[in-house]
Amino acid sequence: QSRLVESGGGLVQPGGSLRLSCAASGFTLDRYNVGWFRQAPGKLREGISCISGDDNSTYYADSVKGRFTISRDNVKKMIYLQMNSLKPEDTAVYYCGAIYGFLTARTMCVPRGQYDYWGQGTQVTVSS
Repeated sequence: QSRLVESGGGLVQPGGSLRLSCAASGFTLDRYNVGWFRQAPGKLREGISCISGDDNSTYYADSVKGRFTISRDNVKKMIYLQMNSLKPEDTAVYYCGAIYGFLTARTMCVPRGQYDYWGQGTQVTVSS
């Protein structure tokens, strides 16, 4: 079964760090544009960080720039999101998504209704 599965979420204090992982199975991750998205209760889904499958360029939303780092390992078929200096406003369900084809990282991060692959989400709660 081809799918994406996120892990690594949890409860962390403000200023803390978490590393999210997204495992791809059943398909080859190469050439896929991948990204991390989040959705907090009552808010729209937000594309926070993405990597182009064409040139591995990256994009970060202003809300996470300088604090989060996205990376990928095509051999291990993994996508990571290192999150530092976490804030209460980072509390949300975090999802990873993948789309095949030529997209810029910025375009990949524009939320859309359909992805080739979409994970089930992992909860991140930042609270003291």
